[in-house]
Amino acid sequence: MKAVLCKAFGPPESLVVEETPVPKAGAKDVLIAVHAAGLNFPDTLIIQGKYQFKPPFPFSPGMEVAGVVEAVGPDVTLVKPGDRVMASTGHGGFAEVALAPEQSVHRIPDTMDFASAAAFPITYGTTYHALVDRAHLAAGEWLLVHGAGGGVGLNAVELGRHLGARVIATAGSDEKLKLAQEYGAEFVINYSHEKIRDKVKEITGGAGADVIYDPVGGDVFDESMRCIAWEGRLLVVGFASGRIPELPANLVLLKGCEVVGVFWGSFATRDPARNRANIATMFQWYEAGQIKPHVSATFGLDQVPQAMQALLARKISGKAVIAVRTA
Repeated sequence: MKAVLCKAFGPPESLVVEETPVPKAGAKDVLIAVHAAGLNFPDTLIIQGKYQFKPPFPFSPGMEVAGVVEAVGPDVTLVKPGDRVMASTGHGGFAEVALAPEQSVHRIPDTMDFASAAAFPITYGTTYHALVDRAHLAAGEWLLVHGAGGGVGLNAVELGRHLGARVIATAGSDEKLKLAQEYGAEFVINYSHEKIRDKVKEITGGAGADVIYDPVGGDVFDESMRCIAWEGRLLVVGFASGRIPELPANLVLLKGCEVVGVFWGSFATRDPARNRANIATMFQWYEAGQIKPHVSATFGLDQVPQAMQALLARKISGKAVIAVRTA
């Protein structure tokens, strides 16, 4: 099979496409003929050795896939060969065939295409877990979403609106903010020329944001701590800015607020039943036409370096997908 390979830590242009053996399924594994794979920011970290997990070389990046089950291990009961599925793989997704543990594989609705399915597991899984399980977002609350034009950010706008929150979206371009408005943002802030803390306080009548969804970190996190509401919840989702911020503990005391970590990958492994229930709920919303992944760019398997460079340059709105098979 063909696969994108990382043979040594380096930038996207160091990746190569080569023939490699098809992986073998263990007792609880599922082998998937990949039709499409989602691109995520952590994919750009794992190839540079900057992610929490470092697979042995050579490995293929790609953390989420959609396709058709090709084979299953003897102890697999949730899916069977021929099923249309999506899965989170950790790595190995940018290949013609991928291996996934049974607990991370989900049959997709008949109405869901492979590109949409490939854009679903990680960003929607992360965002639902963050807003519902971690923040307990309530209807009518103010939800501030940073990086609202990106994968997880746009999902947070969409799911927040669906859950009844009043959504304030921030991004660095008017184009991305327009997209956030289309997905349910009531107010928008362009942080390239507007001060986040001042605008949030103005919009909320001085109260601040009840829940803050932050996949950016850095200066954005610092601003968030100064516009969070009393008893607010600041969700630490990631650090796309590149700087991991430090937290002045006195602000947590003075605001009576919570700073809440969101690590969906660990949650999905530790509590697979609850994660499956979360995904099932969102599939119902998808089938009802209430949510829909935004795939703004599609690349071929031999274009993964270009896809990663576009993501790092913040040229991708919503999700980019790697099209592996056309039939």
